[in-house]
Amino acid sequence: MKQFEYIKAIAFDADDTLWALQNYFEEVEHEYCELLSEYGSEKEISAALLETEGKNMPDLGYGCKAFTISLVENAVKVSHGKVEANVIAQIVDLGKSLLHLDAKPLEGVEKTIACLKDRFIQNAGNASLKYKLAVFTKGELMDQENKLWRSGLQRYFDVVSIVSDKTPEAYRRLCRELEVSPAELVMVGNSFKSDIAPALKIGASAVHIPFHTTWAHEKTEEFEHPKLRRISRFEELLDIL
Repeated sequence: MKQFEYIKAIAFDADDTLWALQNYFEEVEHEYCELLSEYGSEKEISAALLETEGKNMPDLGYGCKAFTISLVENAVKVSHGKVEANVIAQIVDLGKSLLHLDAKPLEGVEKTIACLKDRFIQNAGNASLKYKLAVFTKGELMDQENKLWRSGLQRYFDVVSIVSDKTPEAYRRLCRELEVSPAELVMVGNSFKSDIAPALKIGASAVHIPFHTTWAHEKTEEFEHPKLRRISRFEELLDIL
């Protein structure tokens, strides 16, 4: 696989790139649908939840807290106001359970990041120069910070940037914080919509590592690009950087 050149900084998505998350959300959603089974099938309730989440995103953004509010709102909607208080309490507990996941790094993640942290940039003409490493993720501030600490990975990163959404301008701000040009940045993540497309749009490079499951709101049409690499194992980063 062809290596990237002239890269000075590497940014990593967090959820489903450094540690697993979406599968936990899916487990919670399944239990949620069981709690509301008298008001519709799992398919019907999940479809309604997806619509509710989409409408709430402009105001609530992403993360466990936004998801929990959508769970409660959707329960009231699909039950036409009949859902009982004790069921709402169980729904809230389901949402809050997502705030205490262990955030264990996925296979190969910590070993690879440790190697990149200590790796000299061979093409920079400066033997003392090393990669700058960043976590660049969207979501709720406290939740994402806590997951990073629970993962034990925080010590490897020079910059941690938690944003409401990964827009091209958010990527430009990240470049300014890292003191690199977009052409000197590579973004690594599982979401083509959030991690790949906007990074390529500003002239950065990108590495797509698909996770085995994808949140419906993150699904988008994919494309090829000269600055895009696709890998299946996290350790393959060492071959292209």
